Amino acid sequence: MTQRKAVALISGGLDSMLAARVVQEQGIHVEGINFFTGFCVEGHTHAIRKKDRARPKRNNALWVAEQLGIRLHIIDVIEEYKDIVLNPKHGYGANLNPCLDCKVFMVRKATEWIEANGFDFIVTGEVVGQRPKSQRADTLPLVAQESGAEDRLLRPLCAKNLPPTLPEREGWVDRERLYDFSGRSRKPQMALAARYGFTDYAQPAGGCCFLTDAQYSAKLADLWSARGERRYELDDIMLLKVGRHIRPAPHFKLIIGREEGENRFLEGYRRQFTHLHATSHKGPLALVDGTPSAEDLELAARLVARYGQGRDAEAVTVAIVPPGGEPRETTVRPLPPAEIPGDWLL
Repeated sequence: MTQRKAVALISGGLDSMLAARVVQEQGIHVEGINFFTGFCVEGHTHAIRKKDRARPKRNNALWVAEQLGIRLHIIDVIEEYKDIVLNPKHGYGANLNPCLDCKVFMVRKATEWIEANGFDFIVTGEVVGQRPKSQRADTLPLVAQESGAEDRLLRPLCAKNLPPTLPEREGWVDRERLYDFSGRSRKPQMALAARYGFTDYAQPAGGCCFLTDAQYSAKLADLWSARGERRYELDDIMLLKVGRHIRPAPHFKLIIGREEGENRFLEGYRRQFTHLHATSHKGPLALVDGTPSAEDLELAARLVARYGQGRDAEAVTVAIVPPGGEPRETTVRPLPPAEIPGDWLL
């Protein structure tokens, strides 16, 4: 008999790992696929921040592939994905997360991939009722239909709650060995993980997309508002993940490092932005995004002084360095917290 082949969407979370393993158990050749949109948490903030030191410094999708013993295809979809973020047909979730459009997009890309590579069907870790927008009883069929996957899309963790798919009808997989998980509880998945011997997996329900985060979404909306248009590049969305963002005026904002790791990360952007740092006291590195005036830069220097060790000093010397230019120093009084309006803080 011909061995059937499936590609599993691997996010790095528990559900996709379990779904792939369930299908593997039935003798199916499984490979993984992971789409890089730029908005995932992994590999960025955990590695930068000292406060996240205890968290694994790993790409969870690669780690899952290693646990399963499968090949993982990581595909850059940053440019294609922009239309999903900017113009979601089905709208946003609680923040700027285009969850339903995102799932349709990724399953569509996986459908194109299996057709190009001679695979038979697609596996996802979706569970009916688990997510309020993309994993409802009425939206799961919509994902299969709009993506073009149709009944080549198998959801092993909740398959018994859904009509049989092509792999089940053809006998490639045994429907009785699939599951009927539903709802938001992750206890069934955790029990199944224990049965398989998986212990060090990503936190269930933790999510891996910054667009679901209210604070990050507010920063992205602010970026669009300041530019007067809805667009972004990879550097934009990377910088939104790091530092303290302060907008004193519509035409400029500061990104101020909150710890040593963030300061080192921001150093990589010094040639693209005017940057500031205190020279008389230890303190953060700050980038200036926008078109500040000389007066604005003095205010920026006072803010940088405020967040450094000279916050209580009478005067702090701050270097202001334009992109590729020579630094100039200015001595300022740190801005008192009472003079920093709450609406400046993003």
